[in-house]
Amino acid sequence: MLKIGIIGLGTVGSSVVKILKENKDIIRSRAGVEIVPAIGVARNLQKHQDLDIVLSDNADDVLEDDSIDMVVELIGGVERAYEIVKKALKKGKSVVTANKALLAYHRYELQEIANSQGFGFEASVAGGIPIIRSLREGLSANQIISIKGILNGTCNYMLTKMINEGVSFSEVLKEAQELGYAEVDPTFDIGGFDASHKLLILASIAYGIDAKPEDILIEGIEAINSDDIFFAKEFGYNIKLLAIAKKDGNKVELRVHPALIKKEQMIAKVDGVMNGVSVVGDFVGETLYYGAGAGGDATASAVVSDIISIARGESTPMLGFKKLITNELSLVEADLIETEYYIRMSVEDEVGVLSKISSIFTDYNISIDSFLQKSSKNSGRTSLLFSTHKCQERKIKEALEKIEKLHFVKDKPSMIRIED
Repeated sequence: MLKIGIIGLGTVGSSVVKILKENKDIIRSRAGVEIVPAIGVARNLQKHQDLDIVLSDNADDVLEDDSIDMVVELIGGVERAYEIVKKALKKGKSVVTANKALLAYHRYELQEIANSQGFGFEASVAGGIPIIRSLREGLSANQIISIKGILNGTCNYMLTKMINEGVSFSEVLKEAQELGYAEVDPTFDIGGFDASHKLLILASIAYGIDAKPEDILIEGIEAINSDDIFFAKEFGYNIKLLAIAKKDGNKVELRVHPALIKKEQMIAKVDGVMNGVSVVGDFVGETLYYGAGAGGDATASAVVSDIISIARGESTPMLGFKKLITNELSLVEADLIETEYYIRMSVEDEVGVLSKISSIFTDYNISIDSFLQKSSKNSGRTSLLFSTHKCQERKIKEALEKIEKLHFVKDKPSMIRIED
């Protein structure tokens, strides 16, 4: 018998208990041992009486109990969760977590502590999609060339509605909050931070690179408006919040931001609250993973899959490397990234505007690929929409800073990167 202590009985934790109880026979057959949710820890014990397990409001009742073989950490946050997981591992207990923030900051420390102990975190990225297991095991023969992921269902839902139905950002955010897809304070989702935590976990498995959220480029979807969507439709793009990892030699790009991607790409077809991850390996080519990225049952399914794997005695290095690769990889500085760009700016409708803007682009060796002008009736203003050929991030930012100072430019120019 394998006894489980679950710390955090929210939506996911409660669903874990439900799965372990309702599917106990098939789980026992697959794991080779009976798995019992022995104790659950929550703040409000009255709320969870229907789970029919021993309840406590003290995590130490799990951590100090020698009969508990495995701890499932589902409280979220960083430092408190880190202390709980660290203590569990030092007590010789296996650990399963769905905590992406914890791993974004402490994955390498936990790998050192865990050593050969079971440590599962499939549920920390893309909910029910087995992307961690795929990267760590199924694709382990490959050098990973790139990862492109739609890893936040809230943003994907909002962008899908904005593009397909013409709903404004503020309207769709309100709707997402009413449906429970977005929090009252949605910053963590719409600002790209949630996706960045997940990207860092995937990048560690793919490349063995240690980076924190503060080290990488992170932008959200707050600035996207109807002009951007108009341009995307005119030129056959979708707009997605992408988490991107790319390897070139001993350099790795890690970035999270809205991106224009051609509609024909498979990742561009992932709509609504769903998640999708494209992984390109040097021998396997492109593989695509699609499914529910959040929700109690989908995430709990991934948690229980880790519990079963550990119960079977399966032993895989936590981050996929028994020995980190010798040629140490380094991050590409955000300002040195090279890609294509879409640019929007609002200007006074007067003679000579376009020539002055074009002159500044030329000064920075920025080549324009396409251009649209979208006038606003009776406002005296017009929106200029450009796309560029590939250029350096630093140059595009410097050019836009200079353009912003021109007297006829009325708002801060906006840009979205274009991914091929």
